[in-house]
Amino acid sequence: MSSRKLEYLGEPTLAQVMRRPSWILALLLALGVAVAFAALAQWQAGIAVQSQQQDQVDTESERPLASVTSFEQGVTDAAAGVVVHLDGTFVADDFSVVSPRENGGASGAWVVGNLVTDGPDAEPGAHLAVAVGWAPSIAEAERAADALADGDQTAETLELTGRYMPPEAPRVPDADEDPMTMHAMVPAALANLWGSVDGPVYSGYLVLHDDAGSAAVLDDAALEAIDSVAPLPADAVNWLNVFYAIEWLVFGGFAVFFWYRLARDAWEKEHEMLLLEAETTP
Repeated sequence: MSSRKLEYLGEPTLAQVMRRPSWILALLLALGVAVAFAALAQWQAGIAVQSQQQDQVDTESERPLASVTSFEQGVTDAAAGVVVHLDGTFVADDFSVVSPRENGGASGAWVVGNLVTDGPDAEPGAHLAVAVGWAPSIAEAERAADALADGDQTAETLELTGRYMPPEAPRVPDADEDPMTMHAMVPAALANLWGSVDGPVYSGYLVLHDDAGSAAVLDDAALEAIDSVAPLPADAVNWLNVFYAIEWLVFGGFAVFFWYRLARDAWEKEHEMLLLEAETTP
């Protein structure tokens, strides 16, 4: 083994072979290939996210609720978070409180109502849970719910606008709480609390916007408008494209390694030729 190592001692060294013009040109070629592969990797990684962004739904263009969903289906990705408008009448005795709810960074409670929808922008006679407004405490939310139940505004047909949201995961009340306490917006559970349900119930709920149609309702109950934030783009990534991007990087690294391996083979071959010449020289 030691004699084998001695064959590669002396000049030319591996570094000297690599510095020869032909191998420098080969290195530049390998680096060019590596850069091209790196650019392809960057492009592949970019479309892994861009392809998902192109599928994002326009949630901010207001449209009729009937064009977004129906009571017969759950809240789809195309319907979640979309701003909709519709007409309807609140059932006076079906206002309730859902807590805790944050609004503008403060904790409080929502007042939630049972809206009987009218056509043509929604299914006539269907029931839709509506988050009407926010109060800084449960007690104030309960007073607001009583005020809405006794008010004249909720007895009229209202033109409302809001963001249609998917139901939240149910949350069981604590052992020391009233079993009827609501901590999550679950329309199916709210429907069990409503006294008047004579039609289908939408699976999602509406976060009411503060506009001309709802201003009087919020003012009468001394409620603040609920923050209505557009849903964030999905963080989904096309992992197949990510895998391809990694492959391009591996190919780029292999191009440089291939140059090194060829240069080393040439260096070893040159030493072997020198050894043969030394053995054949008398």
